This record gives sequence, C-alpha cells and structure tokens, in this order.
Amino acid sequence: MNRKASLHLSKVDKKLARVIRKVGPVHVTPPKGVTPYRSLVEAVAHQQLTGKAARTILGRVLALFPGKKFPSPVDLVKTPNRKLRAAGFSWAKVAAVKDIAAKTLEGVVPTSRAMAKLSDAEIIERLTSVRGVGPWTVEMLLIFTLGRPDVLPATDYGVRKGFALVYRLKELPAPKVLLAYGERWKPHRSAAAWYLWRACDLQATIEK
Repeated sequence: MNRKASLHLSKVDKKLARVIRKVGPVHVTPPKGVTPYRSLVEAVAHQQLTGKAARTILGRVLALFPGKKFPSPVDLVKTPNRKLRAAGFSWAKVAAVKDIAAKTLEGVVPTSRAMAKLSDAEIIERLTSVRGVGPWTVEMLLIFTLGRPDVLPATDYGVRKGFALVYRLKELPAPKVLLAYGERWKPHRSAAAWYLWRACDLQATIEK
C-alpha cells in the first residue's frame, strides 16, 4: 500500500478523495518476522477487548514462557489450559489458541513462505477452519501482517461506520452494499478500508 493506491482511489472516488487529502498517503507497514501462527494468536487475544486490555492479558500469557519472545506452537499445546485461563484468556480463547497451535503443527496454518504462494481466498478458506478464527480475523492478517493490497473487510464496524460518514448515510451500509460499491476501488481495497478507518478517527477528533 503506497502513494499509487492513494492516487488511484482519489481518481475513482471523489468523496473518498476528501479524506485522502486530509490524511495523506497510506501508512501500513507489515511487521517483519511475524509468522501467521503468531499473528492469529495475537488476533484472538484482541477479540472483543480494547487494545490495552488485550495487551495486558497477552503480556501475562507471554510471561508464562520466560526467555522466549513468543511461545512456539509446541509450547502452547503443552501448556495446561488452566494456566492460560489464569493468565486472562477466556475458556473460548484457550481453546482457540490451542487449536491454532495444533493446526500450525499439522500444516493447516501455513508458514510465511507457504502462505506467500496462496491467494487471499485460499488463505481465508484454510484459516477459517481453525477454531475461533473467522473471516474478519483472516482479513486483518491479510492486510496488516501480509500487506495484501486488495482486501475489503466489509463486515468490519469501523469500515462500515467510515463509509456511512464519508457518504453521509443515516445507517451503516450492509456488507453486500459495501462490497458492490468497493468494486471501483480495485485493486486497492485494503487502502480504501484504511481510509475509511481514518474517516472515523477524523470524526472522533471533531467530536472531542
């Protein structure tokens, strides 16, 4: 995602162009060395929690593995469920991260190198077979971990709210409406989603 995406979106969508002029080029830099396995575990940790709460709990989980930057899949599989629960994971999240670890060992969750050869659709199909991992979680991985340029998370609340703000709708658009409109943003729909999130940020600043 780069200046080319910003220029394309400004050209095909005059209303979104107003946000782009205020915000500037897209700023999404995929982290180096973060595996799909780690990305999914961290995503599950953040589900239904504020960022601060999720980081606190994840910190407690990581403290169970002293001397390691992040537990390996084997580490998680071998850790008693009660320890992960005591660190702050719900029982549902304990089951989810255990399944992520197990399916990584089985090869269902690919390595970074293997995943690079898969299409977005193939990645979504593979990873949504993992417990606790839905399409939205995989879409976040595609955008922020893999840097895939043409992903539109149409069920995301922030994307839908941003769309309603930019296009002055009284209600949030249905995902299918968003997907249909988003056809014009191809092949830079990830950048479009990023700008819709920024539209929410701009609105929040105005309301302060």
